[in-house]
Amino acid sequence: MKPVRFHSEAEAEMNAAAAYYENEQNDLGKRFLASVQEAISKIQINPLLYPVVDLGVRRCLTRTFPFGVLYRDHPGLIEIVAVMHLHREPGYWKSR
Repeated sequence: MKPVRFHSEAEAEMNAAAAYYENEQNDLGKRFLASVQEAISKIQINPLLYPVVDLGVRRCLTRTFPFGVLYRDHPGLIEIVAVMHLHREPGYWKSR
């Protein structure tokens, strides 16, 4: 499986969402992070399985939470460009 690298802003938004969920309910932030990790594991197994949403960027939806993991499949590396809430303004991440 290819290694995964997070864009710094993608990692920050993932951690912010986890903190928000944890503040809402005990252990909900941990469940959110597990859901994101499950999506990343699926991406690593078959990165071409998920639909292209922009030039070279694909999206894998998380289970339970309304988030998508947006990534680029590079030779030898998967780059996570966003961990995006699905109701957020589309395309905010394109400058990454």
